[in-house]
Parts: sequence; C-alpha cells; structure tokens
Amino acid sequence: MKAFIALEDGTVFEGKGCGFQGEKEGEIVFNTSMTGYQEIMTDPSYKGQIVTMTYPLIGNYGVNGEDVESESPKVEGFIVKELSKITSNFRATDDLSRYFERHNILAVEDVDTRALTKYLRSRGVMKCIISTIDPDKESLVRKAKASRGIVGIDLVKEVTCKAPYVWEEKRRAESGGQRAEKEDYETVKPEDQALRCVVMDFGVKMNILRMLKKVGCHVTVVPADEKAEDILAMKPHGILLSNGPGDPEGLPYAVEEIRKLIGKKIPVFGICLGQQLLGLAFGGKTYKLKFGHRGANQPNQETSTGKVYITSENHGFAVDIKSITKEPVRVTHINLNDRTVEGIEHEAYPVFSVQFHPEASPGPHDSYGLFEKFRGMMEGYKKGKYA
Repeated sequence: MKAFIALEDGTVFEGKGCGFQGEKEGEIVFNTSMTGYQEIMTDPSYKGQIVTMTYPLIGNYGVNGEDVESESPKVEGFIVKELSKITSNFRATDDLSRYFERHNILAVEDVDTRALTKYLRSRGVMKCIISTIDPDKESLVRKAKASRGIVGIDLVKEVTCKAPYVWEEKRRAESGGQRAEKEDYETVKPEDQALRCVVMDFGVKMNILRMLKKVGCHVTVVPADEKAEDILAMKPHGILLSNGPGDPEGLPYAVEEIRKLIGKKIPVFGICLGQQLLGLAFGGKTYKLKFGHRGANQPNQETSTGKVYITSENHGFAVDIKSITKEPVRVTHINLNDRTVEGIEHEAYPVFSVQFHPEASPGPHDSYGLFEKFRGMMEGYKKGKYA
C-alpha cells in the first residue's frame, strides 16, 4: 500500500506501508546506527518522534524478546529504505514486519532515506505526518502543520511509571533449546545490595537499570513527578535522573524537585534528558538543536584529559552552559562534531551528568566507566565523605 511522508514545510516523500495501516504524527528525525533498530523503537526517548534509519537495509536479524529498552515500542513511526524479507539470526523469535503489525507501528519502506536525511540535515527536523489512508498531499501537509510537535510539550507523562517500584530484571526463559514465548519469563530477584539508588523515571531505558545493578545498586524507580521529600525518605545513597523524550522546559515540576535535591550532598547522576533538567535546575537554559544527535558513533571529548569517546546518543535539545551563572558548574565533555555541551559537573556538590548514553545499547562501550564513577561517589556518601 502506498504511503506518504508529509513535512510541515510542504515537502512530501513517498514509499510503501509495511506495518500498521493508518496515520501518525510526530517530529521526523534520523538515526545513523547500523544496528539496534529494536532498541531504538523501544527507547522511551523516541516518544513523539518518527524515526528514519539511514542504514539502507533494516530487519535482517529479526527481533527477539530480550533486545528491548522498555515494555513496548514508543516510536510514532519508522522509515527505512529496504525492509529485509529474510530473517537470519539464531536469537530471532520473529521478523520485523510482523513486529510492526503486532505493535501497531506505522512503518514505511522503499523511501529514499538518503535524500530525506540530507533534507533534514539542511532544513532541520520538523513536524510530520505519515499516512497510508490519506492520498491527498495538501491535506497531509495541513495536518503536519497543525500537529502538536514536541516543543514545550510534556511527553514524559506518557512514558514514566505510575508508581514507585523496586526493579527486578526479567530474563527470557528457554525450553527445549527454543526461545520461550513472550509470557514465559523467569524473574531474577534483586539481591540485598548495599548501595541504594533511586531512579527518577523520565523514560528510563532498561539497560541503565541493568548497569546500576551491575555496579552493585539496589534500584528503586519512581515516577517523574515524585516529590523530593519522598525520594529523600527512601534514604538513597545516590539518585539517577534518567533519559526521556521531548522538551525539558515542558517539565517545570521535575526541575523544581531536582532543585530541592541538589545541595543535600547526595550523589546525583543525570543522563541525556537528566542532564538538561539539571541544567535548568542550576538556573540555566536549554535550546533545540537543528537536527539533534541520534546514532551510535558520536565523538565526545573529555575536557580534563583530552580523551575521545565514541558514544551512543539520542537527543534534540542541549544545555546552554553560558546561561548557568549562579552555580559553579564546569563542562566535562564536548561533542567534537558541533562543540555542544555533552557533560557537566558541579564543583561543590557530588552532582554530574552526560548528554550521551553510557549504558550504550545500541552503541559502543567506551563510557561504561561513568557508572563506576557514580558507584564510587555513592560509596563515599555512605562513608560520610560529603557530610
């Protein structure tokens, strides 16, 4: 079935529908990763966005029940050049086209994704409608212009948890050498870990929780609007501000609570949206990037050592470091492509953040050590180092 991709500036691309049939709106973006499409589709940070994959062939290794970052896909739509008709991987439990249908993902294939990506790089990301049911291009452009977009919108409320919970990883059980069905899980109970970490869930990826567990944390996840006093009542040794979708300035309630946590001398670690919210809590501002950073190959330099890390990223906003004038905050990382701020650290309190994703799924493992740094800070807090 013919599908249309209508941008708010009047440009229309065409392709073929290959998943759920219908119509979806969102901000159209592109991701340069060669693999990891299942992690991308299930990353809550992509809520409100239609993702174009720049790599030409997508779906050749299928999908499975393990390579997910949340309980279900969060993208509004998915655009590829060629959807593989062959699935070849020993871990695969299904092919990508059936995955689209099962999860009601509106996907489009046979699109000139190179031309679309170059267009977005020159014009910037913009509001978009993709449709398999409305062939009227002028009608679709009008819908795109009228869509809500993401600026100033609170998308976090659509992906955060509803109540606090202790995180327990569910791993796929196996039977008879075959991969189990979706409901067939074995639950891995959390050990009685010494370090208590509270995660403010703005759209947290599962691999962040896995990495916290790996470095020795007992992890409690709380909703995005959890009050600071309730978090402090849990007596955490550390607080993690997670990734998430949309515009950080659409979350004034979260900024207010984070501001109350800063200065309590409890270690705080922000990732992606978590960094932007920290920047706002420090009294600074954020701004929207022209086309953002989305991919598994972003070069970032550590300012103190000059060391370069290749990182996984997914963000469309950045912190304006010059706007932070009332707090002693230093830049720890910069993006070598556009010199934007990729890491900040408070010089008086044990508070730091990065704009990239150190949990790296999908992506390289260069920055795993940041979780070790966070653990060291939590251990120091437990021993009274920051008292």
